[in-house]
Amino acid sequence: MRTRPLKVALLGCGVVGSEVARIMTTHADDLAARIGAPVELAGVAVRRPSKVREGIDPALVTTDATALVKRGDIDVVVEVIGGIEPARSLITAAFEHGASVVSANKALLAQDGAALHAAAGEHNADLYYEAAVAGAIPLIRPLRESLAGDKVNRVLGIVNGTTNFILDKMDSTGAGYQEALDEATALGYAEADPTADVEGFDAAAKAAILAGIAFHTRVRLDDVYREGMTEVTASDFASARNMGCTIKLLAICERAGDGQSVTARVHPAMIPLTHPLASVRGAYNAVFVESDASGQLMFYGPGAGGAPTASAVLGDLVAVCRNRLSGTTGPGESAYAALPVSGMGDVVTRYHISLDVADKPGVLAQVATVFAEHGVSIDTVRQTGKDGEASLVVVTHRASDAALGGTVEALRKLDTVRGVASIMRVEGE
Repeated sequence: MRTRPLKVALLGCGVVGSEVARIMTTHADDLAARIGAPVELAGVAVRRPSKVREGIDPALVTTDATALVKRGDIDVVVEVIGGIEPARSLITAAFEHGASVVSANKALLAQDGAALHAAAGEHNADLYYEAAVAGAIPLIRPLRESLAGDKVNRVLGIVNGTTNFILDKMDSTGAGYQEALDEATALGYAEADPTADVEGFDAAAKAAILAGIAFHTRVRLDDVYREGMTEVTASDFASARNMGCTIKLLAICERAGDGQSVTARVHPAMIPLTHPLASVRGAYNAVFVESDASGQLMFYGPGAGGAPTASAVLGDLVAVCRNRLSGTTGPGESAYAALPVSGMGDVVTRYHISLDVADKPGVLAQVATVFAEHGVSIDTVRQTGKDGEASLVVVTHRASDAALGGTVEALRKLDTVRGVASIMRVEGE
């Protein structure tokens, strides 16, 4: 083992960063043995230097993150500050000054991953980001290394613990959305402003990263269809139970029917109770990967939190430090396939549509005619009515999202349709 330590700069010392520093200190001997050299925390960049940070030498703390990454003696920069700037500039500067980077920044990678990979390649540096997608769950490395010889066709999963906790509470207790959100906030699962989670922005960034790696194609955040879960109601869960389903916010990345394009989307969906994802409870994450040779693989575990996310960061740190010692770099961006990213209209799946209609003869026939005119085949219909008002629930066979959109637009124009109460995709069958 060489005696000169590998020097690590830590950008951010919040929930995740403080855990990274703690593990680096308490597991120093084990990390050194696994890497082949000691690792030394050489500096910690923070916004509030006066805050007491247990276990961290105050002499290491600085507010000048730029100076820290430009020191020249730093081997690895660990970025856990999040956001686009200053993270992007700091990572780029780290590459330019000879450091490799470990990041947990899903938003930045989803927006500018290609440019960051190019900068890493230009300076013969590593860019690793296992912690950006699913916390402690090993997912990035299996996709880009273990499955490098296979053809991945679909990635389907729950990649946001906050939304899964809320939907699980709504399902198991009958709580409404706001009540479940309030509990998630009280328990620390939801931020004071939960928009990034409940509107699907967080999951969409992760979907972009997963799709890019799985399909060897550049997929940006703007390519991902996104639909939040704030409109999911107790009635939707009741309908799901009638179908033997539950509701999850899913990230779905898949090859289109001809295999010559890909789609990436995030939205609530009904999934059968028999599907393994249906049993993922609380704030846990789980991701299904479907490929030609290996079939179906499921990755499950805590998808967020200080210690779990720090575990993924430290795993990347070990890999990058090993590469530094051997004078090599790990896998970079693989975008050779360059498949076009199709829009949501090309997605084919099943649908659950709930309509408020007039309770009188001929309504069902009118509705069925609209579906037929737009090429959407009906699987089942359930109707309940009282005092001139009725609810009509239609479950379709597989159809394109474009065809379904045209159907719904035509339904809204019928005099007998008072409103479209909800539209939910049905996945996992």
